[in-house]
Order: sequence, then C-alpha cells, then structure tokens
Amino acid sequence: MPRLVDHEVRRREITDAVRRVIVGGGLEAVTFQTVASEAGISVRLVQYYFGTKSEFLLATHRSVMADAGARFMQRWTALGADATPREAIRAVLTELLPLDSQRREEAIVLGAFGTAAITGQGITAEETFAAPRALATIVTDQLRRAQVADASAHRIHPDLDADLVLMAIGGLAQGMLQGYGTAKSAVELVDHLLDRVLGTET
Repeated sequence: MPRLVDHEVRRREITDAVRRVIVGGGLEAVTFQTVASEAGISVRLVQYYFGTKSEFLLATHRSVMADAGARFMQRWTALGADATPREAIRAVLTELLPLDSQRREEAIVLGAFGTAAITGQGITAEETFAAPRALATIVTDQLRRAQVADASAHRIHPDLDADLVLMAIGGLAQGMLQGYGTAKSAVELVDHLLDRVLGTET
C-alpha cells in the first residue's frame, strides 16, 4: 500500500531547504536544483509543489514570518494583560533581533528578501510589507497607551516614533549579522532607545 504524503509537511521541507540555501549562499544561490539537493528530493518534486521560483520564495517568506509570529505571540501571551507599554514594545523589539540561531537564520533570510525586493529579484517590496505594517501598528498602539497613561508623555509621536523605532531595530539586527555588537550590547541599545522615546524608567 503506498505511503500517504502529508503535502503541508512536504511543502515545509522545501521551504526549510530554501532557507538553508539562502543562509549558505544568499538568494542568488536559490534554484530548483539547489533546493532539491538541499531537501534530498527531485527537482521534479519541487516543481510539483511550486511551479515557479517566485512561488517557493514567497512561500518561504511566509513560513519565516509565520514562525516569527508564532514565537512572538507566545512571548506576548506570557507578558499578560498587565504588561506596560514599555514591556510590550521591548518584547516586540527583542524578538526582531538575531539573539539566537533561529532568529539569526530568520534575519539573514528576511534581509535577503529585502535586498531582492530592492533589486527586483523574484519578489516585490509590496509582498514583504504585511509583517512590518502589522508590527508598526502594534508599536503605535502601545505608544498611544503610554501617552494616555502619562500626561507628561506629550513628546511621543506614536506613528512617527513607531516607524523610527522599527527602522532602528532593523538596522541594529543587520549590524549584528555583520558582527557589530553583541547580544548584550544590542539589548542595552534597545533599552536606551526606549528611554529616548518613552523616558527613563524610575
């Protein structure tokens, strides 16, 4: 009797292989052949699940964002309903930093997709914007909460500061990938950034 194939598992095996190829050689190393070899399957099978390179690139991007989103939701839930805006924003920002091997892989892959969007290599910028927009909304909402909770927080500009904070963290994450700074110094910079936006903790 033929063995039943879980198609979602197979698709995940392929997108995981795409991630490893990107980490090892960049987006330019991704082909049907290299992905098939990394996954230990035939090129024809990769083509069966993903008819074009663009399809498996987008599926890989979505899988990275899904993994990061699931991890973020676990962290968010653990904070509880009584979390302060600072605690909530700090949780968001530290999850975006390559502080362990999984987050490092994700940062490398997402950085490669960002470069591809700029240079038009198989994925467009618009296709990568959903997650950053969602994060900006979360940070903006928390900054508005901080304004309501503290009458002296008039210096906060929620929309502008949310974009500024996330841009800064994106740059910090890419710097860490290049060896600039350590996990400890990166977290210290996150806290310093929050001090500048929200004021120093008392």
